[in-house]
Amino acid sequence: MTQLDVRPRVGDTVSGVAGAGGGEGDVRGKGLGKGSVGLMGSAVIGISTVAPVYCLTSTLGSTAGEVGVQMPAVFLASFLPMLLVAFAYRELNKAVPDCGTSFTWTVKAFGPRIGWMCGWGLVIATIIVLSNLAGVATSYFWLLAGEITGNPSIAALDDSKLVHIATCLTLIAAATAISYRGMTATKGVQYALVGLQLAVLALFVAMAFQKASAGTFDTGLDFSWQWINPFAVESMGAFTAGLSLSIFMYWGWDACLATNEETTGSAKTPGRASLIAMVVLVGSYLATGIAAQMAVGSGTVGFGLGNPETSGNVFAALAGPVMGPMLGILLFVAVLASATASLQTTFIPVARTVLAMSTYEALPASYARVHPRFKTPGRATVMAGVATGAFYTVMTLVSENVLTDTIFALGLMICFYYSLTAFACAWYFRGELRRSARDLFFKGVFPVLGGLLLAAVFLKTLIDMWNPSYGSGSTVLSVGSVFVIGVGLLALGLVIMLITERRSPAFFRGAILTKSTPALVVED
Repeated sequence: MTQLDVRPRVGDTVSGVAGAGGGEGDVRGKGLGKGSVGLMGSAVIGISTVAPVYCLTSTLGSTAGEVGVQMPAVFLASFLPMLLVAFAYRELNKAVPDCGTSFTWTVKAFGPRIGWMCGWGLVIATIIVLSNLAGVATSYFWLLAGEITGNPSIAALDDSKLVHIATCLTLIAAATAISYRGMTATKGVQYALVGLQLAVLALFVAMAFQKASAGTFDTGLDFSWQWINPFAVESMGAFTAGLSLSIFMYWGWDACLATNEETTGSAKTPGRASLIAMVVLVGSYLATGIAAQMAVGSGTVGFGLGNPETSGNVFAALAGPVMGPMLGILLFVAVLASATASLQTTFIPVARTVLAMSTYEALPASYARVHPRFKTPGRATVMAGVATGAFYTVMTLVSENVLTDTIFALGLMICFYYSLTAFACAWYFRGELRRSARDLFFKGVFPVLGGLLLAAVFLKTLIDMWNPSYGSGSTVLSVGSVFVIGVGLLALGLVIMLITERRSPAFFRGAILTKSTPALVVED
């Protein structure tokens, strides 16, 4: 399939873009398919990218193991910084609806170098997540095949590295192909997959409540309002550990914003969609956490959520006991659908960030090409697919411990670019903060609070990573390998940025995408 080079000229702009920053003429159109996504479609993409069912099965038990019955409170507390950052994304999108999102906004607020590193943080975090999602989808594919056929030897095929890698690469190729064909194809697949996983999750919640009321399990608990009181957590250490586990259950909602140039009402719809996605997510997490805890408790024995033998995959342990052998299979299907759906939509933000970086000459110009028929960043999408497949294959062959530690290092990247974006919002709109109470809180106070909370998690994670026991327990020169990988990936981005600066001096001297100077200055 050939691609048309639709890279815009320096004078091209996004029609209708105007913002507090003044002088948005440097924001360029990119040739993406306009109006191909509405409010509902954008919200579905955000929910899908987060992968709520997969997040729950992998985090529900681990969080309960850290904070016990306060697990729902921690889910609620971890929602707060994400909500505050979502306000920053909404306000920035109104002013500059550009598919480069965090990259474009931080460049305009803080300049090209900080903006480039913010874009790098998003790209590398997404590659890590894509590889993890592909691995999870592969494992659940063979697990489901074994459940359906009743043949354990089929499920055991996942233990073969050759079979596992081959299946994983096939899923990555399929997800890349769907994303390559445009938002219309993406949207259709997502409605089905997201609808399926939310319906099965609702069924699980209803049946868990029924089991709780019937007292089916000896470890079940009666509901208490203390469960949603974060101040009831026994220690700050336990609270921080639980928060660091659960905060990333919300990561991915910003995919709504990456489609802003393809969304109907690009200035307002993506921001509204992100808030809808956040509300659906927190509602799903709280309902599932409370229902599961009432049914089986949060203890460390039996079906208790905190049991270390099952906490890494709660739904695999509870599917049969809560839903029965027949309906329990649906929960396996839902986890597979969740990982698969997220695998496919997670290509959206990384491809569009690379497209934007290339359009503004922060990356090689070839990645700015948009497919003439599908109106997608074809080359950037394929690049993301190839990078994901190569990354997962190499990590799997080198060491399972290295792959695990890379996933643990993901949190560092997420906090890095989310907090930078939140701070960029307050700085970008600094001239408007005294105009009204709304501007003060939604463009200043809330984003700064969200950024500070995530920056604190970033620093806490950085400190914890130094300990060799963090993650798999592997070390490099007596330093935890998670720390080496996390800091090493950020350092790699710095090196690539310095190389790129020599090849694209115009961007780095601020001649392509300028730092914003707010037009509105309120006099004393």
